[in-house]
Amino acid sequence: MFRFNLGRGSFSLGGCFARGFCFLARRLFLVTGSRFSLVLSALGKPSLFGVKLEVWIQPFTSPEPVMTARTKRRISVIFLCLFFAISLQAEEKRAKPPKFSGTETKGIFFDSVGQAIRGTRPTLAELQSKRPGGASTVAQSKPEAGDDAGGVWDKLISATSIEDEIKRVKLHYDSVVTQPGPFKSGGYQDARLDLMVLSSLFAIITEYGGDVRWKKDAAIARDLLGRTAFNCNEGTTQVFNEARARKDDLQDLMSGSGLRSGKAAETNDWASIADRSPMMEYLENLRESLREATNDEADVKADPDAVRRSAELIAVLGKVLTSEGMDDWDDEDYTAYSKQMTEAARDVTRGLELNDYDAIRKAVGAVSQSCDACHGDYR
Repeated sequence: MFRFNLGRGSFSLGGCFARGFCFLARRLFLVTGSRFSLVLSALGKPSLFGVKLEVWIQPFTSPEPVMTARTKRRISVIFLCLFFAISLQAEEKRAKPPKFSGTETKGIFFDSVGQAIRGTRPTLAELQSKRPGGASTVAQSKPEAGDDAGGVWDKLISATSIEDEIKRVKLHYDSVVTQPGPFKSGGYQDARLDLMVLSSLFAIITEYGGDVRWKKDAAIARDLLGRTAFNCNEGTTQVFNEARARKDDLQDLMSGSGLRSGKAAETNDWASIADRSPMMEYLENLRESLREATNDEADVKADPDAVRRSAELIAVLGKVLTSEGMDDWDDEDYTAYSKQMTEAARDVTRGLELNDYDAIRKAVGAVSQSCDACHGDYR
């Protein structure tokens, strides 16, 4: 057996490695006629890549023995044998991974996920009925007449529906305000409608109690869009340029840049925000969208968000159309019809929460009835 001291430890060669080294050493001695010693030094931790072997041949007779090419090859073989032998001997021993039996972990972990869940999965309506502001709260609370508190808007429409509708109308407005020619040929009327809808939605945001996007710039957006909307009564070049400026403002707002600073009105003046005639046209569009989205139960399940958004926007319009400053806002019969429409639209949302298609269908019919009755008296 050969033992090598390596500064920080020692390694032993035995078995086939020792016998092989003896054989090679004897062959080298017979060829060179020299006596030699091998000195090994280790750098760092001994391993396959961390051991540096330095070999000195100390001759017996000559201070500088001359070695042939064949002798050098044999020395190389010895070097490689030592290198791999030390690497194998220096390999770290690792602990075997632990093994667990089923009896040792029984009672600690569940055998399946189903065992960890108790009871039945609650429905969305049940969850909302257990928290403030949920579906049941909306169903039991109705806005009082003349109540302009921000909570009224929160009860009528969700922040998601407001944001989605603003994005949708903005895209349509972009397609309308393109060139002066099409704008003058009738595009200004579509622009007027889009601007009044957007102005109304931003006015709602200013009074919205919950979190909703663009609240910081909502008042300025309301005033800018409302002013341009009322100017879009003809398709002149000046009006087109103003409408295109609003298009750029909306793009900045959507991209997060915000609107340029300016002084905005502290409260909503609905007389300068929207006009009843365009808003009635918008209402008819929403009624058509709601009808198409609720043709049958499959349509409702395919896109419940579309049903919710149309119903909530109709409910909001019932409140907008009876706000102070709008035409006939203080007419009792007109106000009664608007409230009926709002409550019917809210019933659509309640039926959606309860996954009750029959309730949704009846509520959609009630919306149409209230609108038709109002049109019969006021057209």
